[in-house]
Amino acid sequence: QVQLVESGGGLVQAGGSLRLSCAASGRTFSSYGMGWFRQAPGKEREFVARTSRTGGSSYVVDSVKGRFTISRDTAKNTVYLQMNSLKPEDTAVFYCAVRVSAIDDEYAYWGQGTQVTVSS
Repeated sequence: QVQLVESGGGLVQAGGSLRLSCAASGRTFSSYGMGWFRQAPGKEREFVARTSRTGGSSYVVDSVKGRFTISRDTAKNTVYLQMNSLKPEDTAVFYCAVRVSAIDDEYAYWGQGTQVTVSS
C-alpha cells in the first residue's frame, strides 16, 4: 500500500508561483513513476505531468508547458510540481498518483488533493 499526501496549494494572484509537494510512504517509492493531475470545478480530472521512476525523464501537457515543472527527490520520497506564471484557468484541486503501469498508463493510490486558486 502507498499513501500520498499533497501540500503546497493556496491562493495566489495571476502570474504568481506555487510549489506543490507529494510525500509518499509505504511501498518502495523509487519503483514507480509519479504523476500530477488536476480537477477544476465542474470539469473532469485531467492529467498534468508525469515523471519517470528515477526522475530522469518527465512530461507535461501542452497547456502548462514552459510554466510547470515536475521533479522528484527519491531520498525524500517526494515528488514536486513547480508552477510558475499561474493563470486563473489553473484553478483546481491538484492530485498526485502513482503510475502503477507505464505500459497501460495506469495510475493508482491517489492523494487527498490540494487546492490551488489563482485570482485575476
